[in-house]
Amino acid sequence: MAAGREASDGASEGAPGGASGGAPEGAAGQGSAARPEDRLEKAVRAAEQALIEYEIAVETFRVEVENFSRLHHQKLGPMYARLDELDAEIAEALAARSGDPEDRRKADEARARVMPMPGVEELFHGWMDGEGLYPEAAAMLTDQSVRPPQRVRPSDEARKLYRELVRKSHPDLAQDDGERSRREEFITRVNAAYARGDEPLLRELSAEWAAGPVAEPQWPNKSEELYARLEWLAQRKELLTVVARELEEGAIGAMLRMAPDDPDQLLDEIAEQLLAQVTEREAELARLTA
Repeated sequence: MAAGREASDGASEGAPGGASGGAPEGAAGQGSAARPEDRLEKAVRAAEQALIEYEIAVETFRVEVENFSRLHHQKLGPMYARLDELDAEIAEALAARSGDPEDRRKADEARARVMPMPGVEELFHGWMDGEGLYPEAAAMLTDQSVRPPQRVRPSDEARKLYRELVRKSHPDLAQDDGERSRREEFITRVNAAYARGDEPLLRELSAEWAAGPVAEPQWPNKSEELYARLEWLAQRKELLTVVARELEEGAIGAMLRMAPDDPDQLLDEIAEQLLAQVTEREAELARLTA
């Protein structure tokens, strides 16, 4: 998955480089007491940057999975429904010809698949499903613009803007609760804009962040606090790893791995295959009912 590759790249970028040159003996003696904490602080910062890169990779893949799922349902759902209807009609035509009870049973089963029990989606007319409100419905109720995704993968420019914004404004870079809350609210808007592939809004958010207060990282020097920070970062990475694995092992994730370079083209290819199947079923039905 792209998430794994990007995460490893981010980890290497964030890793501290080796020091070059030598320090005067006097300076070395003066700084010898602080040297272990300095190295630990560098390790914490490297781990933070690696975690941010991994979060970016997981979130970008999650957006692609979500967009692919919605566009798959929107574009291909009618074709799947047509195939189910044709299968039911073919089964019914075969049962009418043979009069065999077994054929009748199969025809009834095929017809039942065409007319399933109404689900939450149907009962609420596209407003919500078993997971809650659809994004469009939530946007309407909160006076936000309703914009379904246009593509599975946002444009290169949107992806570039998104990465830059997350690296600058990630909540894990906050040093106090107030700053963390500000960053969390901001990153929520960044994620929503990226999910819609909204380049103009991402540019506006970039300008907003540049104009706002930017807190300089000031990390504690105490070894126990730095070790606690490293432990928290490791736990966060484990949680993200679980999320990434679930995305990869899901049905949509598996489909995306078939076309990592152009998932939108994959939708078109599936549509062509479904159209060919519809044509075959229609021809078969025509022969049975002739």
